[in-house]
Amino acid sequence: MSVTRFGVSLEEELLKALDEYVEENSFPNRSQAIRHLVQDNLVQKKWKCDNIVAGAITLVYPFDQKEIHSRSNALQHEFRDVIMAVQSFHISEYNCLEIIAVKGASRRLTELSDKLIGIKGISHGKLIMTKAE
Repeated sequence: MSVTRFGVSLEEELLKALDEYVEENSFPNRSQAIRHLVQDNLVQKKWKCDNIVAGAITLVYPFDQKEIHSRSNALQHEFRDVIMAVQSFHISEYNCLEIIAVKGASRRLTELSDKLIGIKGISHGKLIMTKAE
């Protein structure tokens, strides 16, 4: 893929914020950071257009609460058309990490993740989406 160079003018404070972003995310240079930001923005735009995307839903919850597991399984059956795989791990003496690989319309993935994260007792949950094509 060819690369086109162009100039960018930024206020000093915005440039400082960009440099901090480069450092925090271990980008080799500003160009990589800008490339990442533009690509991320385009992916987010696709989510809003309800395009087909892929992603992962992560959940952390206490494994001794059977109701959480039961409600999660019921939702997973309801959304089986977008779920590709599910893995569960014991991450501590008390907690499980569940990772649900998903692919489908962004609206549907968001609906599933909102319902899963909303289950009473879920300690933490997050949906990550990226372009599928």
